[in-house]
Amino acid sequence: MCLRSDLPVRYVHWHNLLMTGESPEVIDLMGEVAEAMLAELDPLVEAMDAAVLDLTPTLGADPAIAADMSASNRANALRLLTTLTRREGGTAPIDVPPEALDIARTVARRGIDFDVIFQGYRRGQNVAWQRYMKLAAALVPASPLLMDLLNVSSQRVFEYVDHVVACVLAEAQREREQVLGGALARRTETVRLILDGAPIDGSRASERLGYDLSRRHTALVLWSQPVGEVQGALESAATILARAVGARGPLTLPAGTSTLWAWLGTESDISYDAMRNALAQAQSHIRVAVGPTRPGITGFRRSHAAAVSIQRLLAGHSGGTRLALYRDLEVTALTAQDPDRAKEFVTSTLGPLAADTPAAARLRETLRIYLEEADNAPRTAVRLHTHRNTVLQRVARATELLGHHPGKHRLALMLALELTHQLGPRILQ
Repeated sequence: MCLRSDLPVRYVHWHNLLMTGESPEVIDLMGEVAEAMLAELDPLVEAMDAAVLDLTPTLGADPAIAADMSASNRANALRLLTTLTRREGGTAPIDVPPEALDIARTVARRGIDFDVIFQGYRRGQNVAWQRYMKLAAALVPASPLLMDLLNVSSQRVFEYVDHVVACVLAEAQREREQVLGGALARRTETVRLILDGAPIDGSRASERLGYDLSRRHTALVLWSQPVGEVQGALESAATILARAVGARGPLTLPAGTSTLWAWLGTESDISYDAMRNALAQAQSHIRVAVGPTRPGITGFRRSHAAAVSIQRLLAGHSGGTRLALYRDLEVTALTAQDPDRAKEFVTSTLGPLAADTPAAARLRETLRIYLEEADNAPRTAVRLHTHRNTVLQRVARATELLGHHPGKHRLALMLALELTHQLGPRILQ
């Protein structure tokens, strides 16, 4: 049946609704449910992330992939729910969020099976749909109207997901074909063999990489928070750091849309002070984890593993230094390998000081620096830019909350304070 072009636009709109089984009342209710879900977007995304990571735990072990995956979940949920709040009938054009294409490229670059994408979307869809049905049932009593609402809503949701999955898989395939066909593919394959500990000839690998593996290596992981397409800025930062320590051009490998792996080859140990000063020239949102300097292929691999462990420790927490050294954070990283046990340790060691409040944070930071300065209040005051008496007052208050003198369990206390300093709210009560 064709509609006359001279009919009023409002008539055409309602005619389309009737033809698709979407009554104005259902469209309005669908918008109300979507608005309620948008009001709880953060917990929704957290639940979607958890469902995907439960399916593929290895994704959570890599901060770059986990960040891209979470950004994709958030962007998709926001795009779909926002569309529903507009209360428009009929089939609307579906735009794929850029973040959804980013994770597709990351999966392709890492050589991960594309089935992870498909299964991940289904897991996320199930979480979102369960929440949608719960809110819809709370809004509309059991009735034919509720069934109409769920039927129309499911069509919209599943149509969106099916379209996005198809586009994302196509983008992943294009990216993989591009990677497999060029120099990046050869570099990626060679680096993967080295990191996996495969037997490989050092001279041949050096030739393929254009990087001398017989030298001493300092591995870097550069990333940006918040995530985004910043590979150019990360490459630039890696070059700046290489130049600062007298290294040749760095060997780099994209590890996601907002993460870069890099190695600096030198004849001797490097100057961390020079790196710290040079990083000021890079964009302010870029952070760097630095592994120890080690020789040969084994050193190449071990330095990288150390740098990745530091990035895993710090990713998701905006506080702390921009240049994080493995030598400074090795013990902290080892302690935080089991997040649940680390949180339990912090809680039991700090007691009320583990509260996630500004007042507790001030006391923790003062006590942390006070212990680092060997209980010297004047030096602590200088570092905190405050008065000596203020330091002593805070230490006294912290001691009162601990229930014992800080020196009684000094090592455990310093470690707990360092964990809270590096990990922030993730490890607090």
